[in-house]
Amino acid sequence: MSAKSVLFVCLGNICRSPLAEGVFAHHAALAGADVEADSAGTSGWHIGEPPHRSSQAIARSHGIDISRQRGRQVCPEDFSSFDLILGMDAANVRALDELAAGTAGRAQTGLFMEYAGLGRIDVPDPWGGAEAGYSEVFDMIDTASPRILARLLER
Repeated sequence: MSAKSVLFVCLGNICRSPLAEGVFAHHAALAGADVEADSAGTSGWHIGEPPHRSSQAIARSHGIDISRQRGRQVCPEDFSSFDLILGMDAANVRALDELAAGTAGRAQTGLFMEYAGLGRIDVPDPWGGAEAGYSEVFDMIDTASPRILARLLER
């Protein structure tokens, strides 16, 4: 059986989705789970850039290194390459659903916190805000990731 795969998507792929990729991969490694994680943005604004310094700092403070990640834009092929694609907020999910409509991909799409069973809640975009916003986002992602992992492995 091949590894399960999940793609986390936010607007620019420098704040929320790189954190989700790193935190999820950390939880998967702790669980010994055979899963693949990646992240992308619905926009092309930060292609090739590393995650925001504040995202890197909050991840590092929890023993997670996301510094090697580079921003990329979600593409139609992602819907065939991944089992699950989760948007960090409702606007990202709408953009994903619009893009998916033109593909024959197998990926299920959904809202990050909702897929985790934590309600129809957006993970707020911390870009441009105080450091506390990155900590709040990390905590949300860290709470949801084990739940997402368990659900993905059930599929």
